[in-house]
Amino acid sequence: MSRSGPDLAQLLAGIDPTAPLAQRHLQLIAVLDWVRGDGQSTDGAAGRVALLVDAAERSPDIQVRLQAWWAALTQQVDITTLLADFGFAQRTSMASELAERVRYKLLPSSPETLDASELFMLALPGDFDARWLASLDETLLGRLLAVLVPASEQGGASHWQRALLDAITYCAGQILSTGFAPELRLRMSEEAREAQPFHALIRDVESLRVEVEHPLRTGDRLQEAVQRLRERLDACRAATNTVYAHFEDNGISVGLVFRLRQLRERILRVRELLECLLSPRPAVAAAKFLARLVTVGRERRSLRALVASNSSMLAAKVAERSAETGAHYITRTAGEYLAMVRKAAGGGLVMAFTTLAKFGLYALALSAFWGGFMAGVNYAVSFVLIQLLHFTVATKQPAMTAPAMAAKLKDLDEAQGLESFVDEVAHLVRSQVAAVLGNVLLVFPGALALALLIAQMLGQPAIGTAQAEHVLQSLHLLGPSLLFAAFTGVLLFASSIFAGWVENWFVLRRLDSAIQYNPRITDMLGAARAARWARFLRGNISGFAANISLGFMLGLTPAFAAFFGLGLDVRHVTLSTGQIGVASATLGMDVLHQPAFWWAVAMVPFNGALNVLVSFYLAFRLALRAHNVGSVDRARIYRALLARWRSAPLGFFLPPRRTV
Repeated sequence: MSRSGPDLAQLLAGIDPTAPLAQRHLQLIAVLDWVRGDGQSTDGAAGRVALLVDAAERSPDIQVRLQAWWAALTQQVDITTLLADFGFAQRTSMASELAERVRYKLLPSSPETLDASELFMLALPGDFDARWLASLDETLLGRLLAVLVPASEQGGASHWQRALLDAITYCAGQILSTGFAPELRLRMSEEAREAQPFHALIRDVESLRVEVEHPLRTGDRLQEAVQRLRERLDACRAATNTVYAHFEDNGISVGLVFRLRQLRERILRVRELLECLLSPRPAVAAAKFLARLVTVGRERRSLRALVASNSSMLAAKVAERSAETGAHYITRTAGEYLAMVRKAAGGGLVMAFTTLAKFGLYALALSAFWGGFMAGVNYAVSFVLIQLLHFTVATKQPAMTAPAMAAKLKDLDEAQGLESFVDEVAHLVRSQVAAVLGNVLLVFPGALALALLIAQMLGQPAIGTAQAEHVLQSLHLLGPSLLFAAFTGVLLFASSIFAGWVENWFVLRRLDSAIQYNPRITDMLGAARAARWARFLRGNISGFAANISLGFMLGLTPAFAAFFGLGLDVRHVTLSTGQIGVASATLGMDVLHQPAFWWAVAMVPFNGALNVLVSFYLAFRLALRAHNVGSVDRARIYRALLARWRSAPLGFFLPPRRTV
């Protein structure tokens, strides 16, 4: 309509104050679309507003009709829904708000509405609207107001001021109900609860209303009422901020974070409404506020903004808990390095049994789903056993160590910060080398020995010759295994995120305390045993969640991918090396003369590197976002790492000979 639609004369001729509700709203949308033009120039839009004002000023008939039309618009539509509620969730659940935003995206809106918020999004849908509204100067806004509102209605407490006061009252009511909600009130600090900042909020709002609606009173009383309300809002905001301290020690709920963000935005909205109400240039303030609401409307329809804004704290807590766990996986001394090799060797030995069990499941010829499910059980049991035996699996470390690394980036501005970060990178790479070597160097001979033992006991190989050759071909370096290894890194990262979420949920629900003190549990287990179980689960719940979820993801992902015809598989470096060992036991010494064997062996270091690097990269990016580390001087980091590589390359692979 902006290029081929009606001109200004046709638009003004079509303005009809007596038209039905939907038609009046369509007329408003048409006028604003004409003002918008091609949506490229804010000066052009402001010029078209000036043309509209000029036309109305030249024709008393048009001005009278515009005033009647504007009065019908503003009096029949509830403007307070726009001022007080626009941009806020109608319900206190993030899931409900997510569904509401999906509805906005998928379903069309009708101009036949009494809700000013819906009409606002139809009439001013884009970012350009915010820019041209904010560009209107005070003189033009004053002239526009004069042609829309009769002079007799512009004195005293105007309709606009009363709407602002009502909006402030409605916002205050929402702030009060949220602040009194038990799930938030009980998480505030004791000092905040005793101060009772929310109790007098409505009283302060009503005092402001009295001072505004009775302009004969002195200006000092109005300023005192405004100051009291602002101080009350600051106190309410400070009280809600104490809830975040509770989250630090007791876990985070996305739902509670969502409600806190809504409350904070409500407080900010009241401040914006106050600025409009008290501004010496009300028309300019109103235009700026409406421009701000256009931006809010864009955010109101964004699913990504909702998820990102309300999950950032959960990401921070997941990263923080992973950092605490990951710090134990980084070796810094020769003793810690050798200890890591021993733990990884133990993990490799357990994985040798896991590999044989996997081939045993193949012999059962289960359906795709149940075969994947039983494979997941096999992996999960093995990973949990490794955890309980205090062994380690190399590929599970990167997603845990990355957050610990990201925490170091916050200190880069300090003198020793960069050097400390480079040291940490060297420690991490060295730890990964130790863990991968420990796993691989024992899983291969372990799986080979077990397969030979089974062949000796049964009188036939653990797997057939055709299956052994297929195993080697499937692990070929030039096949899709590189892609599968990278995808396995994604699963490793996903398991660490799930582990952090489960631990946060465990802490948030205070399940360790419930296990230790719940009368029914203590009666069944005894007080001492219940306390031991509580401590054990508190210390190991994250590991259980990571190991069990990873096991089932490794087992079930190929089955689900096959259902959709994707042909996707997993390549875990320790399991793949164990499979090479089992295949070698079947093929005997002749395997050394087969190119497929050496291509599979060549795949092992690439498999391990992709498992480690992909999971580390994803976890590191998440940790950067969680720690709000944005503008890191990457060039400085790369130069420092390159300098360390040139001066001491062995430091990335071998531990220092002695520690200071």
